[in-house]
Amino acid sequence: MEKKQITLSFSNGQISRYDSGTTLLEVSKDMQKLYSTPIVAARVDNEISDLQFRVWTDCTIEFLDLHTDSGIKVYQRSLTFVMIAAVHELFPQGEVTVEHSLSKGLYCELHIGEIITKDHLAVLTERMQDIINEDRSITMKSIPIAEAVELFKATGQAEKVKHLQQLNRKNVRIYYCGNAYDYFYGTMAPSTGQLKIFELRQHASGFILRFPEKEAPDRLPEFIPQHKLSDIFLEAERWGNILECGYVATLNEYVEDGKINDIIRVAEALHEKKIAHIADFVSDHKEVRVVLIAGPSSSGKTTFAQRLTVQLKVNGMRPVSLSLDNYFVDRERTPKDEKGAYDFEAIEAIDLDLFNEHLCKILNGEAVSVPSFNFINGQREYRGNIIQITNNQPLIIEGIHGLNERLTAAVAREHKVKIYISALTQLSIDNHNRIPTTDGRLIRRIVRDSQFRSHDALTTLNMWHSVRRGEERNIFPFQEDADIMFNSALIYELGVLKKYAEPLLQNIRADQVAYSEARRLLKFLTYFQNIDDCEIPTNSILREFIGQSCFHE
Repeated sequence: MEKKQITLSFSNGQISRYDSGTTLLEVSKDMQKLYSTPIVAARVDNEISDLQFRVWTDCTIEFLDLHTDSGIKVYQRSLTFVMIAAVHELFPQGEVTVEHSLSKGLYCELHIGEIITKDHLAVLTERMQDIINEDRSITMKSIPIAEAVELFKATGQAEKVKHLQQLNRKNVRIYYCGNAYDYFYGTMAPSTGQLKIFELRQHASGFILRFPEKEAPDRLPEFIPQHKLSDIFLEAERWGNILECGYVATLNEYVEDGKINDIIRVAEALHEKKIAHIADFVSDHKEVRVVLIAGPSSSGKTTFAQRLTVQLKVNGMRPVSLSLDNYFVDRERTPKDEKGAYDFEAIEAIDLDLFNEHLCKILNGEAVSVPSFNFINGQREYRGNIIQITNNQPLIIEGIHGLNERLTAAVAREHKVKIYISALTQLSIDNHNRIPTTDGRLIRRIVRDSQFRSHDALTTLNMWHSVRRGEERNIFPFQEDADIMFNSALIYELGVLKKYAEPLLQNIRADQVAYSEARRLLKFLTYFQNIDDCEIPTNSILREFIGQSCFHE
């Protein structure tokens, strides 16, 4: 009997006929010649699928190689699975945990009852390389939740068991590589042979699993140590221990047991205590005249600056804010990016000469008429806004370029304190599935853009790539120059943001490019129990995103 034929339309405009039930892997082999790096997954009618997926009906297919965001994430996730499989084979009684991102890699810890040395990492690297050279298949099986629970009970993975038991679904996807199996939040590559480039680099009590980036998938990026960022992640871990809540399933148990308000109060108190310590640091260093606050999108910079101002006032200081937005160059002088669009995030979009001139005069006690920027006509205006300060009035400057020394080049370094703020969640899904910090910030931004900027989720998702590109260029390269780092993540926040974000993401249609990302985020949010926001204080950083902040005018 002749098999039914289906029509597949590809992102390059090509249309081909295949037998119904053909796997994406078979189709990808025909299309691989059009790609310079391995195809590791596909977007089928805007939904991401692994290459084992069988196509039964006419559809549109976009293959994902390592030059795409989704493709490089599949590479990273699959390489992590190779590492887990190698540990399983080398140290059957041991365990590897994936902690957080660091230095363009993943910081991991190997728990085998002894201190990890370079020799351990050399053996682990060799076994990973063996698995890759064997080109083992990575296969997915959909099995009943109850069966998956028993699988992970047998290996003592308590957090994974709790997580699976809380999922409201009949089946779950389990991936297999040789004798190793695991549950992953996301799709995997079809085989290990595609994962040729990696490195294990010793760090602290563990190691960093390093991998390529989409911009250069044929090599590892330059290694740049991030000791200060590593320390703030350790602080986040300590805060998680204080709250006795390191995993999503545990957070959900606090909700179910009616104890979440205790978590909210302690989490908020930790923030307040940290901000008070930062204010004490500024007060104790009399030479500091300028406080610079920088961080990526949706890190909570505005509320942090307001709360720091309050704490500085408690210490007898009278801080004054100076807005960078008012120092934009006139629109016709704004630099443009490689696509010819105005690049408002480039430091050259700020009139650095005028800003530094005013900064020096203000710090010298002179009265300065500072500009206001008219965003409608793109011109600088003067509206009689005068700033004059005394010695006990530090300037607080908040903006993405705060850590870049070019911004305040006219002010001696000892007169400045630089603060880097980001949202580094203390939570993980389980020992092998971390929560990317960018996901938390993206969900924050989706909610805030809807609440205060009249942007729907589609608009936010479509511009997120540009936002991330600006962060990579203008913020992250300077973060280790910070004197102080502040983690604005609140361990309970995703349970609160869920009810705001879900309806916004559900409005994205299947025919829109952002649909696959919306589906991914919606799946992620199902892991969380809803948390009522009535107990969240009005000065909370979270209020900057959900509303009713006491600092919002």
